[in-house]
Amino acid sequence: MLRHRDEPGLSPFDSVVQGGDAVWEGLRLYDGKIFALDAHLARLRRSAKALNFADIPSDSDIIRAVAETLKANDMRDGVHVRLTLTRGVKLTSGMDPRLNTVGSTLIVLAEHKPPVYDTAGLTLATASVRRPGADVLDPKIHHANLLNSILAKVEANVAGADDALMLDSRGFVAETNATHLFAVVDGALVTPRTVACPEGITRDTVLDLAPKAGIPVIVRDISLVEMYTADEVFCTGTMGELAAVTTIDGRTIGEGEVGPVTSKLSAIYQAHAREHGTAVI
Repeated sequence: MLRHRDEPGLSPFDSVVQGGDAVWEGLRLYDGKIFALDAHLARLRRSAKALNFADIPSDSDIIRAVAETLKANDMRDGVHVRLTLTRGVKLTSGMDPRLNTVGSTLIVLAEHKPPVYDTAGLTLATASVRRPGADVLDPKIHHANLLNSILAKVEANVAGADDALMLDSRGFVAETNATHLFAVVDGALVTPRTVACPEGITRDTVLDLAPKAGIPVIVRDISLVEMYTADEVFCTGTMGELAAVTTIDGRTIGEGEVGPVTSKLSAIYQAHAREHGTAVI
């Protein structure tokens, strides 16, 4: 059922309202095509299965709902789609999944939205809030309970930064509150292991494209000091694509401007995303 974004359409008994019990994906539409659609739907399905959702719609049903939403809004390019799949409406308030008897809820929210970050460079502030590991809440579940990220973002706002840099429980760099991080160190691209952050689809794309562009990549633990002293730092995500980071905790990164590796990979990524999407409209 199509509804205007200002119209009520979600039950107060829905699981996402009751406890953030949902999984989600962000999709970007380039000229009628969604980049990495299969990968996003596969991650959505894995996450829902991990949370033991009893009713997961098929990929074809999800794609049909996305296409219907885009067509109704006459959307073709420069669009971000937020997919949310909840456990569904409960019989009554409570955490018990046995209270869910009517199937899952799929929400498709499409907005005209260009990449959200300042292309001149972002400032980050390290948050005191840590990213939990698999012993607390496995980051491979792309869940909609984002309080951990929101608390870190609150700290970044107070510090006057664009986003928060988050560490894992051991003190190594995990990601930002919303994106994955890369650094250029001694001519190589390094990025943290996914021990306390989700397996990012934009991240994976960069890891695939960089070696083809002659840029070696290393996945390993990274300390905060290495970020401070890196030649370049950038973050990746569906909403922001690739965005340079020029300041972390008051330290200027590299020359304090968008670096050559970041610029090169950003252009390669944008061209790749536009050329390799799945047509939905």
